[in-house]
Amino acid sequence: MSVTTAAAAAVRVEALTRTYGAGAQAVHALAGVDAAFARGTFTAVMGPSGSGKSTLLQTAAGLDRPTSGRVFIGDTELSRLSETRLSELRRGRVGFVFQAFNLLAALSVAENIELPLRMAGARPDPAWLAHVVARVGLGERLGHRPAGLSGGQQQRVAIARALAGRPDVVFCDEPTGALDTNTAADVLELLRGIVDEHGQTVVMVTHDPVAASYADRVLVLADGRIVRDQPQPGVTRIASLLASLDRRSMVRGS
Repeated sequence: MSVTTAAAAAVRVEALTRTYGAGAQAVHALAGVDAAFARGTFTAVMGPSGSGKSTLLQTAAGLDRPTSGRVFIGDTELSRLSETRLSELRRGRVGFVFQAFNLLAALSVAENIELPLRMAGARPDPAWLAHVVARVGLGERLGHRPAGLSGGQQQRVAIARALAGRPDVVFCDEPTGALDTNTAADVLELLRGIVDEHGQTVVMVTHDPVAASYADRVLVLADGRIVRDQPQPGVTRIASLLASLDRRSMVRGS
């Protein structure tokens, strides 16, 4: 596990496994993963297709139950929670940003941003929401519907929605995958900014070495295990490592 202590971790996983199917058809998506994500840091999770990176994100975020092992958000162990309590925790303490923006077409930008709070029965903090909206540059778009926004603007709405409740951690699954290069850079700079300026914790799954270069740390999975966990080494070294893992995957599959 990372040297991050339990007290300093926004999220941590211990001996995490996730198996789909049974017997000869079983797929071991995670095979005993230990990791801790410190508060106020930006981590990129990478690996070849089928390495388990999205499964790690989903189990760490409480979207999927592990087969064994433990997941903590702060000091709360998720396996001890009922489905109702788990849903409440996700709404109140976890933010999500996905490749698909997942905005409701019938709602305005403001309504989409406030939706998780409304669903949780929480009263929005007007000052904080105004700050978030200003930070993501949406002040003049609050009354617009998603269909009237560019892809980058829609992703900014999704980021603002994820931040609206001041979550312990924001999980991002390929947040720039549907964006052009310039727009992707804007979104990544925004994620970097919320870590540096607000002490937010971001865990981002990505296949893109350039996107990973915005992170403090790169965690690489292969075959459901962590094979590299290090400070961000730069685009060239990330790309080289991923290429070597892809070649190994091709050899095993041949």
